[in-house]
Amino acid sequence: MRKDEWRRWNTFLFDGDPALAIHQGREIFLSIRRLEDDESTDFEPLITLVQPHVCLRWVAKMPGFKSEHSFEIQDLSPTRTLYTHQERFRGTLSNIFLPFIRQDEKQGMRRMARQLKRYVEHREYRQYRRDQRARRDR
Repeated sequence: MRKDEWRRWNTFLFDGDPALAIHQGREIFLSIRRLEDDESTDFEPLITLVQPHVCLRWVAKMPGFKSEHSFEIQDLSPTRTLYTHQERFRGTLSNIFLPFIRQDEKQGMRRMARQLKRYVEHREYRQYRRDQRARRDR
């Protein structure tokens, strides 16, 4: 999935600079909107792993707080895909921040997963229909 398409389907976590390529070892400019009508919060995590169409990991830090996120997509069959998000929070301030952001972030991640599912399934269906038409037109 192309980075410049995130904002089309994702109302939770989106790219603040779609023209900037994702590279391991570099920062990326992202925005997060925990609740759909909230203002967005910008942050710049460090990309720690990029495997196109498979995995994206990053770490975001501030004094006393560190969050690590991993997003993975695994093909289970031609019609099924497993999406996994993992997060880990560390640091002396994590116990202070987590109660305030935890529930909203969980809701946002669930919303993002639903939106990703709709986006991918719709794209796959469109591709399936194009393939069918191409076969029929031969």
